[in-house]
Formats: sequence, C-alpha cells, structure tokens
Amino acid sequence: MDKLRPSDFGTYWYGISQELSKVDISPKLEFIPIRSDKHATLYSVAINSLDEYPLYGYLSIPEGDPPFPTIYFVPRNASVLEIIPQGTSNLIRDKFVVFSLACRGMRNSDNPHISMYPGQLTENIETLDKYIYRGIVADTLRGLDFLITRPEVNKNALLVSGNDNALFASALHGAVTHVVSTPAYFFDTIDLAELTASYPLEEINDYLRLHPNSKNKVINVLSYFNLRWHAQAVTAKVLLMVGDENDVYSKSKLDPLIQNITGEVTLKESDNSAYKDGLFIQQWIADEIGDGVPILPDHWK
Repeated sequence: MDKLRPSDFGTYWYGISQELSKVDISPKLEFIPIRSDKHATLYSVAINSLDEYPLYGYLSIPEGDPPFPTIYFVPRNASVLEIIPQGTSNLIRDKFVVFSLACRGMRNSDNPHISMYPGQLTENIETLDKYIYRGIVADTLRGLDFLITRPEVNKNALLVSGNDNALFASALHGAVTHVVSTPAYFFDTIDLAELTASYPLEEINDYLRLHPNSKNKVINVLSYFNLRWHAQAVTAKVLLMVGDENDVYSKSKLDPLIQNITGEVTLKESDNSAYKDGLFIQQWIADEIGDGVPILPDHWK
C-alpha cells in the first residue's frame, strides 16, 4: 500500500540534509575511566542534531596508531543505549573505533523528548514533517557527520550496523563504506504489518486499529521511508540479514530491496541461532574491514 514513490521524495530528503548542515555539531567529549583500559579508551559524546536536538553517545578508541577501521552502531528501536550490543565481544574495542548513539526520545537522549517503547514507531506518524523518524534518520546521519571529523577514523573502512537505520545511513550519507543490516520495519510497512502480530510492526497495526480513518495519511508518510526507494542510493558493500521463509522479512519478501541495492550485497538467511548468525556477521566484518580473524565472545569459542 505504501509502494508508490512520492514525487517529491528526493526533495524531501535533500531538505533534511540541508537543514542538518546548518546545525553546528558542537561535540563535547568526556573521558569515562571505568570503561577504559590499556587497550581502549571510552568517551561519552554530546552532539547537536536536527532542530538543535541534543544527542548522547559512546565513542571507544583503541590504543595504537590511527586511523582505525570503524563500526557505528546506529540508533535503534530500543530504549537503552549500549556501548556495544549485548552478546558482542568487548574485544572489538581493541581493534575498531566503536561509536554508538542514542536517537531523540531514547534514554540518554530523552531531554526534551521521551519516547515510549513500544510506541516510538508511530509517534506523529500522520504528519510527515513531525514524524519521529524524520528526526531519528537525521540523528543517524548526524552521528556520521561527527565520526568523519575524528582523525582516528579510517574513512575507507567505516561500517554502519543495525536495522533499517543502517540502510538509511548508507543511502543518505556518502561516508559509509560497509553496512550490516537486519531490516525490521521500513520495507512495505503496511503490507508486511498485516502479516504479523509481533512487535515492532504490531505498533502499526495497533495504531491503525485505534485510528482507522488515518490509514491513508499513514501510508503517505511511510512511503517516504520505504526502503524500496532508498535502495538504489546504497552504494556501500552490504551484508543483509533476512529471516527464513516463514519470517515477515524473508528473502522472497525483501527481493525488491535486494535487487535494487546498487552496492555489492551478501545475503544471509537467518539460521535462527544467535551463535550461527553472529559468527557469520563477525567473519564478514573481519574479512571486509578487519584482519580476517573474527572477534568472538568467549562463550562462542
């Protein structure tokens, strides 16, 4: 239902990037000794985003001679900001610059706005210029603006990791060289939400049950975020994690996205195992921007 590309699609996203460019990043870093050691130093980071919104993140820098390959864990649909995702080996901080960022509404970036989880996905979803993800995508891009100012970052090995925001980052910011993405809610959102009762897509179903007369407005807003229309602008190397054939985000359902991505795509159908999927991801990262040796948590070895 949201499969029509808006006629002003390019103008809309260009306008956001122009607005963002007028906001001074104003980065402020603060050393965090309890999370630093002889291998890596951690800093809290405060930056300004679209509408002068203040964001908070973590920047980890390895010891040694820069620049270093870099992993940016983009903002996600979750309330808590982590230095690295749960289950990831802390040893990645020894070899990579690691940056994680809380988007507006998320804990640590929840002043002046606090999002609800679940519920964030539908905040102001009827109004294009007020939809929360307009700001969240801009926040994601602002994280890249900050990273490329850092001399420790290898600009030829800058990987973004996450869900749909990782693909938005690659499509809308030229700094991204590699992507690891597990699409979760912005591909043909309305159609796929009708196939599941699981969150986060169930947030869309909840909203439309509560506001049935708003469906056309929701469809219009989501058409600007549909990854169908962003795919061609993704020129980075991509590892796309998809569900099995019983999953809402299976290979067959995502095929229009897969076929339209301009960059080289590696497709991995989930084994429904955090270990097997995680091992594949870490090996891909090691081969693409590391030294070929995957960095694994101890319980996987």
